[in-house]
Amino acid sequence: MNTEPEQQSSDQPVAYDAEGKPLYAAPQPKAEHQVVHFTRAIDPQKPDISPAVQEKHAASMKQFPRLNLSEGEYIISAVRRHPIGLVGPVLITALLLGLIVSGLANYEAVATAIGLSVLPEYGPILLTGVLAILLVLIGGYIAVWVYLSNAFYLTNESVIQEIQVSLFARNEQTVSLSNIEDASYTQHGILQTLLDYGSIRLSTEGDETTYRFSYVADPKREIAILNNAVEAFKNGRPVSNEED
Repeated sequence: MNTEPEQQSSDQPVAYDAEGKPLYAAPQPKAEHQVVHFTRAIDPQKPDISPAVQEKHAASMKQFPRLNLSEGEYIISAVRRHPIGLVGPVLITALLLGLIVSGLANYEAVATAIGLSVLPEYGPILLTGVLAILLVLIGGYIAVWVYLSNAFYLTNESVIQEIQVSLFARNEQTVSLSNIEDASYTQHGILQTLLDYGSIRLSTEGDETTYRFSYVADPKREIAILNNAVEAFKNGRPVSNEED
């Protein structure tokens, strides 16, 4: 005859209070982890792109070959800087050229004014002046090229900003339209109001990054196009070209 007590079921209470109510039960064994495997298509199906969008994408790639546009992405608006920003580099270049040419034309008067008792030969002075003129022209051209190389592109999927800091320093920033939280523009002073240029500002969700682009011609119009594109993209509607 088996004298061992019968093993109590693990789901039965093992302690009771004074009124006979169960306090707790024996701990239940932990369930084993289940592993679920998901399969992923080796060749995922490409999104259906209409012929009209393909045509716009091809035209944008041809017009802006340096931009890295995804399949079906096209340019809605290419924002360039206002010509007012060229006034400074052009004026400085013209001022330096005027000083050099004036110094060469009044060589004897300049030499006397600086206290030279014996005038040096004019040939080396002329050569130095010509080299100085070439350097000023090259510097002015580089300043204008750097200014015009800064651009701001709005596509049907993102915003691309090309930043040219110097001749050998270039940066490109891309922000998806889905990440743009706020887009606004500012105009300060009489000159910006009369000439209709200003700065546009974008802020993104999450990391709270802010992007700015200055000397924008007609910033109110550009911000309106941008806000319409962001709203359409977030609501799942097709983002139309500004000419559509």
